[in-house]
Amino acid sequence: MAGAAGAEGDGDALLFASETPEETGGARRPPPWLILIADDDHEVHAITRVVLGDVRFENRPLKFLSAYSAVQARALLAEHPDIAAILLDVVMETDDAGLTLVRHIREELGNGQIRIILRTGQPGQAPERQIIAQYDINDYKAKSELTAQKLFTATVSALRSYRHIATIERSRQGLEAVMEAADRLYEQRSLARFLRIAVERAAALLPCADTILLCGGGTPPAVLAATRSVQNLPRPVGDDVAAALADRQPRWGAGHSVVPLRSHGSAEPLALCLLGHPPLSDLEHQLTELFCAKAGIGLDNLHLYERLNQAQVATVHALGKLAEYKDEVTGDHVKRLGRWATAIARELRDRGQFAGTLDESFCGMIGLASVLHDVGKVGIPDAILRKPGRLDAEEMRHMREHAAIGGAILREAGGSAGGRDGGPNILTMGAEIAESHHEKFDGSGYPQGLSGDAIPLAGRIVAVADVFDALLHRRPYKAAWEIEAVLDLLRAEAGRHFDPRVVDAFLAVLARDGVPLPG
Repeated sequence: MAGAAGAEGDGDALLFASETPEETGGARRPPPWLILIADDDHEVHAITRVVLGDVRFENRPLKFLSAYSAVQARALLAEHPDIAAILLDVVMETDDAGLTLVRHIREELGNGQIRIILRTGQPGQAPERQIIAQYDINDYKAKSELTAQKLFTATVSALRSYRHIATIERSRQGLEAVMEAADRLYEQRSLARFLRIAVERAAALLPCADTILLCGGGTPPAVLAATRSVQNLPRPVGDDVAAALADRQPRWGAGHSVVPLRSHGSAEPLALCLLGHPPLSDLEHQLTELFCAKAGIGLDNLHLYERLNQAQVATVHALGKLAEYKDEVTGDHVKRLGRWATAIARELRDRGQFAGTLDESFCGMIGLASVLHDVGKVGIPDAILRKPGRLDAEEMRHMREHAAIGGAILREAGGSAGGRDGGPNILTMGAEIAESHHEKFDGSGYPQGLSGDAIPLAGRIVAVADVFDALLHRRPYKAAWEIEAVLDLLRAEAGRHFDPRVVDAFLAVLARDGVPLPG
């Protein structure tokens, strides 16, 4: 036995317990190979443990689970999905209990990885040729011919086969996990969320590590996100993080590993740090580096998005200043309007309404986009815009053109700054608001006479906030209304001028946060 255990196969290391190398640097021990013995003969269990008890395959010991019936075997298979091989008797509680269990494993459990070695003391009752042809087993042994050497050989061959199949399956699952993680990371629009999702996905990809960190530069390196709390990086880990960030090369160890995110933009370089893991396989090296490459692209995308968003915000403020120059009431009005619009959108989202539209992106944009609701007034003559009294019919016709003017300006600007997925941005949402915040729920508004849900939701929200704030404050052509009169009008116009769901949400916001007094 000792000679066979020391022989070299196709690069596999087979060792007995006395030849186990020492663990290094706090790394976790690799888990044992699980072998299920399913046999109703207690002596078979004892002999198997004696013959194979001190064998190691690829520096991992064998751990035996015992079932004395097919029923017990089913329970253990359900409890331990990572069983590598089963030494299975044919005759247990029934004459074909073992064969029925084979069908259960392959067809009901869908487990094609576990290696099944069928052992029988009655080969005449289960002929080898017939069994091999009809059942998905991997080896067939008559107990009378199963010497210690043959049992060893059959078991090691089964483990090697299981290892190859598990590696292929692990590779497939790992690639799927990396691509799914990449899709999630590419969608992120905030660094905090990007970091959190990155460590979560890395932990799912590499469950062998106790802790996963994302680290940035500094002395010592800063821990930016982690799967569990880490107060201070051990000195060797911190040194490897600093080195990996400097030369963009991975560091692989038995207890910790560091892999830089391969970003190519001007974003701050980051490194993925794995703590408390056994030596990683070549496949795990490859999957980790692929994950970090994809995460680096996601980091670059996030940085570019932030720069684009900053440019859009600057554009919005510039356009807002332009509108403010034309209309002296616009400055304070748009600030209040943005706060109300954001509060209404979040209240509607919290109520579960408009689920297909109201996401975090929408709620985050509408406050700033609402600043642009009246930007089209830049195209309206000052004599009309600042007239202290009521406008006549012709003047009103000119005034109403500001909705279409604003929409056209913003839609053209927003189209050239579109997102990666073609979704809305601040300028395109601003165009919707500019065009639709004078539409009415019953279809009597302008410029298009839209009604109900045909009016963009952002326009319906801003319509309520705009009228509320405009009535509550003095304008050149009117005095400020009393707050109760404004609230009565909102209630009365729900379903006519305004979307009643938006009005209800706004009244809830005012009840919770307090009704403002005009300044």
